[in-house]
Amino acid sequence: MPDYMYLLESRLSPEQRAVLERVQELSRSQDVNIYLSGGAVRDLISGQPIRDLDFTVEGNPVRMVRELEKGGARTLWESEKLRHYEVIFAGDVDGSVSGARDDVYEKPGAKPEVRFSGIMEDLRRRDFSINAIAISLNTQSRGLLLDPTNGLADLEKQEVRALTNHAFTNQPIRLMRILRYCARMNFRMESRTQEWFDLAIERELHKNLHGADVGNEVRSLAREDNPVATLKQWESHDMLAAIHPNLPRRKPDYDSLNKLARMRGNLMESGLRPRLNVPVMYYTLGRLKDREAGAAMRNLELRASEIKEVDELVGHAQKIVQDLKGRKTNAPKDAYFYLSSVLPEMIAFIEVEMPNPKASSKIRNYLQKWRPLRLGLPVGELDALGIPRGPKFDKIIEELFELQLRGRGRDPESRVKILRNLAGIKDEPKKKPEKEKKRKGKEAGGPEAKQEKSKGETVAATPGAGVAKSVSGGEKPAVVAAGASATKAKGKPAKPGAERASAKRAGGAAKPKGRAAKSGRR
Repeated sequence: MPDYMYLLESRLSPEQRAVLERVQELSRSQDVNIYLSGGAVRDLISGQPIRDLDFTVEGNPVRMVRELEKGGARTLWESEKLRHYEVIFAGDVDGSVSGARDDVYEKPGAKPEVRFSGIMEDLRRRDFSINAIAISLNTQSRGLLLDPTNGLADLEKQEVRALTNHAFTNQPIRLMRILRYCARMNFRMESRTQEWFDLAIERELHKNLHGADVGNEVRSLAREDNPVATLKQWESHDMLAAIHPNLPRRKPDYDSLNKLARMRGNLMESGLRPRLNVPVMYYTLGRLKDREAGAAMRNLELRASEIKEVDELVGHAQKIVQDLKGRKTNAPKDAYFYLSSVLPEMIAFIEVEMPNPKASSKIRNYLQKWRPLRLGLPVGELDALGIPRGPKFDKIIEELFELQLRGRGRDPESRVKILRNLAGIKDEPKKKPEKEKKRKGKEAGGPEAKQEKSKGETVAATPGAGVAKSVSGGEKPAVVAAGASATKAKGKPAKPGAERASAKRAGGAAKPKGRAAKSGRR
């Protein structure tokens, strides 16, 4: 059981892991059972990128959603009738929270009656077996895989299998959806499912699709790594007319969509997650006339805000390009902070639709140089210097980043030096080796030399006093004896030069003046 949790947590991004932990905390505090279900589990097992997190709750999830909103989540769409909430979780993570339910059809093709139920009934009422898999997030069964329709085997066989022969009759939009899954995962339809699919096409069920359902499929198209593959599948099965009757003749802008997909990959490698709903919608309808495109978006029942974003997309992009070409963003620091405020999907659209050498150069520097520098700022090194977190800390980091944008402080040694200077930490003076200090002290008359000199003076002064006493008292000079006694006292033999100097000083001190001196010489 724990293997699936380990696999799940190792494949999720840090932001997705934080959402998973928060949802589990709320389920425990609200005493409800919760499961990760559908696309996230399918993508986890098949090795596909995990695009969104879909949670199924046994009960009403409204309290959980409201608590998530307090933590920064945004609800994009909700249905109290279905207990379903499309959410962007905190950390910019896509997903949904829904109550477990069962759909009961009185007859094929009729509107279903919704009955709230447990997780197993919820999984069995789904469209395809590869989407009818869940992982328990509950304390007593955490990591348990729930697979009532054997979807795991279909993933291994790389097949998409419908769960009932009325799958396409009950919900014709599944005709578009199964083609999208096959294009994305490079799967084929299971043999009986292929027969049911062909029968539904023969009955022309794809010509009576509900506009809102088609709109959801076009939104899902924006999450595909290769939307062109899906659109061409729809085109080959005469389903583009479900978006607009003239679209099969005019066709989507496939070249621009391919460029957009490549730009999406570049942004993902740089750590950015563009939501390409608006640009994909723009290029899907791009070759229609403005009036036709507007009618198509209304038919797809897009929200007013979505239609407005598509209509204003080009004008918004032109303004960003003008700012990037102007003096306002000449300095690398100004260009970086300007581009960091631009949505990633706008950067992708500008690179595809209106590339400009000056603007493209700044975008390229932002993605390949400036943003990696920003993400790699040495916060830990500044912590190690003992600077507490706060305004001063943040200011030092910002000043270092600005210097790095100018090409300074890129290597560790110069970076630490700059950090110390910005923090006001002075370098300690270098200590000289002990032997070198002693040698230099002796040469320059340092303390040791002075000590040697004072010893010599002490030894010489002692016999001088003896000479003065002998002259005045009429006794014989005792220079040698005094020198010997002084040497003995010091434990070292007296130097001859020191004795002569002592005697000379002693003689000079005892010499009488005037007549006394002359009589003494006689």
